[in-house]
Amino acid sequence: MSGQIVRPYGDTTGDGMVQVSFTLPVSHDKRAEGAAVQLANKMGIDPAMVVHAKPMGDGFTFFVVYGRVNHLVDLNAVQVVERDFALLSAKDVNTVIKQRLRRKLSVVGACIGTDAHTVGIDAILNVKGIAGEKGLEYYRELKVTNMGAQVSVPELVETARVEKADAVLVSQVVTQRDAHLHNTREMSAAFREAMPAGRRPLLIVGGPRFDETMTDELGVDRIFGRGTTPGEVASYLVHALITKRKAMA
Repeated sequence: MSGQIVRPYGDTTGDGMVQVSFTLPVSHDKRAEGAAVQLANKMGIDPAMVVHAKPMGDGFTFFVVYGRVNHLVDLNAVQVVERDFALLSAKDVNTVIKQRLRRKLSVVGACIGTDAHTVGIDAILNVKGIAGEKGLEYYRELKVTNMGAQVSVPELVETARVEKADAVLVSQVVTQRDAHLHNTREMSAAFREAMPAGRRPLLIVGGPRFDETMTDELGVDRIFGRGTTPGEVASYLVHALITKRKAMA
């Protein structure tokens, strides 16, 4: 395909071949594989072929199905959140904060609710960082408070108040029954109730299942998805809390 209309491909350009995976609540047998093909057909995959099937405990089977779809993708209709700030080095972040804020920028981070997965928040906050990039604790002009896992919303609000947080970073990995969305709405509502708009910290959430376009709906200032780096978060903090606010003053 040419221009802004594209089609998926697997073997040759434009052949429409895709691969999907899913689990059905049925024991693995020929009937189960037929059910997987039927589901794939209803999804618009036709012909569909089961290329992998594995029992997942009693009464469940995991499938990988390969086949053709006729759907087209209009790239002009794709909606994403573009990065609207410059990526800064750690040195530049520290310099801007020191020169323009003239104090350390306070950041409080946590996993809220029942979420015990600290990998995401630790990758952003801990000095060791991720993939060779240092976390926010490495930045000398940032004061970082990492509250860890399973933090209640009232605890987070109180810590943010005590630490005079400029920004609150929340990681949500547990997404069953949209727990990440419910927890985020509860958090944003609690901060709105506890603090006036002018004193409320920047609210930032991140996790693999968030839609970055949902900031207004969830009541937060920024959503970061998978692959976010500490440097990207640090650069955003400088942009939103210093550069942008100075421009608006």
